[in-house]
Amino acid sequence: MNRPIVRKLSIILLALTSLSSCSWTSDYEQLPSANYDHRIKSLVLHYTAIDYQKSVQALVEPKGLSSHYLVPESGDPSYPYDDLKVLQLVDERERAWHAGDSYWQGRTDLNDHSIGIEIVNVPQCEWDNQTTASRAEHGENRLCVFPDFDPQQIEKVIALAQQILARHPDIHPTAVVGHSDIAPTRKNDPGPRFPWYQLYQQGVGAWYEQDTLSRYWREFNRQPVNTGLLQAALRAYGYGVTETGVYDETTASTVAAFQMHFLPWQVDGKADSQTAAAVFALLERYFPERLEPLWQRYQSESKAQQQVIKQQQPRGQIDLLLPEPEAQRSMREWVNDKAAFKSYAKRGRLILETDQPVTAEIEVNGQLLNIATPLQPGKIYDYSLQRRTRDGINQLFVRKVEPADAQVRVRVPYPQLVDNTAAYAERFAAVDELIEQDVANGFPGAVLLVIKDGEIIKHSAYGYAKRYDRLGNKVAQPTPMTTDTLFDIASNTKAFATSMAMMQLVDRGLLDVNKPIYYYLPEYRGDGREARLVKDLLQHQSGYAPQVHFFDPDNKLGKRFFSQTKAKTEQLMLTAVPFDVGVGVQTTYSDTNFMLLGTLIERITGMPLDQYTEQNIYTPLGLHDTLFNPLEKGREAHEIAATELLGNTRGGRIDFPNMRQYTLQGEVHDEKAFYAMQGIAGHAGLFSTAADMAVLMQALLNGGGYGNVHLFDSSIMDAFTKPHENARTFGMGWRRAADGQLRWHFGPYASHLAFGHTGWTGTATVIDPALDLGIVLLTNARHTPIEADGDAYEFVGKQFESGNYGSIMTGVYEAVLGLD
Repeated sequence: MNRPIVRKLSIILLALTSLSSCSWTSDYEQLPSANYDHRIKSLVLHYTAIDYQKSVQALVEPKGLSSHYLVPESGDPSYPYDDLKVLQLVDERERAWHAGDSYWQGRTDLNDHSIGIEIVNVPQCEWDNQTTASRAEHGENRLCVFPDFDPQQIEKVIALAQQILARHPDIHPTAVVGHSDIAPTRKNDPGPRFPWYQLYQQGVGAWYEQDTLSRYWREFNRQPVNTGLLQAALRAYGYGVTETGVYDETTASTVAAFQMHFLPWQVDGKADSQTAAAVFALLERYFPERLEPLWQRYQSESKAQQQVIKQQQPRGQIDLLLPEPEAQRSMREWVNDKAAFKSYAKRGRLILETDQPVTAEIEVNGQLLNIATPLQPGKIYDYSLQRRTRDGINQLFVRKVEPADAQVRVRVPYPQLVDNTAAYAERFAAVDELIEQDVANGFPGAVLLVIKDGEIIKHSAYGYAKRYDRLGNKVAQPTPMTTDTLFDIASNTKAFATSMAMMQLVDRGLLDVNKPIYYYLPEYRGDGREARLVKDLLQHQSGYAPQVHFFDPDNKLGKRFFSQTKAKTEQLMLTAVPFDVGVGVQTTYSDTNFMLLGTLIERITGMPLDQYTEQNIYTPLGLHDTLFNPLEKGREAHEIAATELLGNTRGGRIDFPNMRQYTLQGEVHDEKAFYAMQGIAGHAGLFSTAADMAVLMQALLNGGGYGNVHLFDSSIMDAFTKPHENARTFGMGWRRAADGQLRWHFGPYASHLAFGHTGWTGTATVIDPALDLGIVLLTNARHTPIEADGDAYEFVGKQFESGNYGSIMTGVYEAVLGLD
């Protein structure tokens, strides 16, 4: 450190010492009032981000900043003293310039009523100056590595803070804060490595009780806190976030600041149940009067949400109290107390419950059932219908219930799949031969499953889940394909995650596809966005181009649109991605549409897309192999079909930052989903097996449910799968056979009702209600070498019939229809 600066600092410190030794005197007569408090309300801790010498220059020299105290770090080469000293730069009675534009617990401009401590600590950050995000810890424009704080230095900070708190009794424990707490969109100091809990143990600052946090955590895992309530809770604790119900960049920054202070092991800016639990636990300990209305609101909102779900989710395809109440009965007597249900011959169940002893007469297909007399309350009666059901529509009639004011709850589950593959072993010989010949010629592998009339009639695996190394050579010990192999189903995610989730939200009354997008995503405004409806995204009529390469700084829209974090990608989609054409002008298949829909689902439900779909669709159906980011959820790579050999490089032809260059196996292939959305997106990212996909297809063939699980009414499925008037190959989220217009996908025999989807990795689905038929073909066609001709190139796997769907679908239809 240069001598003039040391000398100047000594003079300043001497002057400050002299000033602090003076006492205030006057000749005025004293008449003390009881009505006053102390000016200092908070203690703000910072790191300097630069070494001691530079910190002195910044905090002491004219035209800089300042703080009341500076605490150096041991081992700093620029620190000139042998022992560690605490340096006072500004008298505590004076206003230091350390907080800037700030907010805490209702006060702004904290310089006026706070004491600041600067702590020498130097994070290592790499900047991307092409982006504009302000968040540091979780944001897009810098990546920081935060060093641990010097233990001797922390001891000095603790002792100093204890003395400050003794001198300023109005500093509440919750008002001992970091710079990031009071300015979360601008600052991240003192960073996630600062030992807040250690300070709390020494009587400095606030912390939650672990048992209290655990209690709230369990509750919020059951029913998450919505965005608006979390914003209100953070505001009640002290943060400057405003309740909008929108999980915007300010909210994410605030959540990240809170996590750096109280959950430093998970600083990601995501509002999960543990973060919400920590906020509520702190409020319970320090501000119970503020907690009470928030807790009552949570219970009310939770109850309302549960009531919506409960009211809109029957158990099975029939779930009725019969006879119907008088107010609901029709004057057309023959329509009362009757219902239709789908079943298959020699299958089906009827479940009865009552809350009082009753006798009942119930018919199925005109035949009177032999049921217990009387039915007793508190018991569940489960009757087989196998002697009375037929394929297709069946009739239920509750003819009489006594006493006259009694009702019986009548439930009929949806049909479930049964395995009958043995009976059809020879039927698919031609299809087997085609796929096996392709495998013999180099095609990697496939799994084919066919369901017909509620039965699995074909379920076979071919070839290998992993056949080639990253350079395109056949491996010595390839991984065999099995019927249990998971696949990256790519754009089938649009149909079996995003579209099915939206169908369920419509069923629950939480979504109206005819509303403007901005109704659910308020920031989606400007440049014509107000004119776009939710259904425009579902029908690919919004006017967006096919995709934006957010992951690549050399994308067509420019470096501004480079993003490899979900928060920035969503911000760009919501506010900046331009339209190619006007709304409704033409149909353009676009990943951007479904990326936005994934965000919309998260906004409506207050849950990440993977959590919502897994908890509300897949798990209730018993589908534990259908999930996003499988490697992060306990699955092993060898269980999953491999995709591209050399990452996303197309054989070394493409390059962008953070490019994967290993064989992909268990990570979503799609670049936008992996790099720009962290593996969870509305257009791609779902992994599944053929068996799980079969259950989802049967649920669709059933009209919206499976077993006791009701996903949505059949009328909603019809609305989503019907053709668009101007583009018959499109429904809402689904592709349609459209009388042969998509023969390359559906083959030539698909009915006018057939719908499904494809996926870039080599997956295809067909659901044909007219034939009660479902087909899922899962391949890893892109897990092959690439052949090039000049600038043109092609995956070898896409040269095979098995990798191009139409021939396989044709062969399946011919087998099912008995065509030779």
